[in-house]
Amino acid sequence: MGTVRRTRRWWWRWRSNPLRRRTDIVEAWIVLAVWTVIALGGTLAGLATAHAAEESFALLRRERHSVPAVLAESTSGAVPTGEGTEAGQVRAKVRWSASDGSTRTGRTMVDSGRSAGSKVVIWMNGQGQLTAEPPAENAAAAEASLLGIGAALAFAGLTFAAGRLTQWRLDQRRYEQWSREWETVGPQWGRKGT
Repeated sequence: MGTVRRTRRWWWRWRSNPLRRRTDIVEAWIVLAVWTVIALGGTLAGLATAHAAEESFALLRRERHSVPAVLAESTSGAVPTGEGTEAGQVRAKVRWSASDGSTRTGRTMVDSGRSAGSKVVIWMNGQGQLTAEPPAENAAAAEASLLGIGAALAFAGLTFAAGRLTQWRLDQRRYEQWSREWETVGPQWGRKGT
């Protein structure tokens, strides 16, 4: 019996009712549309974002390759920069052999606490420029999932806010309608026989 009452309360805007206004029906459709858009659109936005992020990370893994190098300076006294790098890494000068056999030097992120002449692994992009290590498959999958969840939540939040704004506007319209009706009924309220 309790479930039937809750169901009746939940669906009151859809049932025939002499007190039901046109704005109540509109509001019911708005609520239904908002939750449908949140469920379907949020899911699609999340999946599309996660897929795009996974593709982007996979492209980075295909595009970048590791190269053996030698530290040209000691990193034992260097202080980690903390500028979007892994903990314990510092920017240091390294030397490596290019594919044409020439020796190249540059600065990239390496582990701190290493002495000059230590062997390190550096990462290059397709143009032969120093770059950061691409995210590992597991880390990329986790980050893509988080980005997808974030996109779904952002989409759902915007949709919910738009629905609430529309409902607020309907409430304002109802208040204006009640005010107009009260202006007509109010003066007759205290008369005898009314």
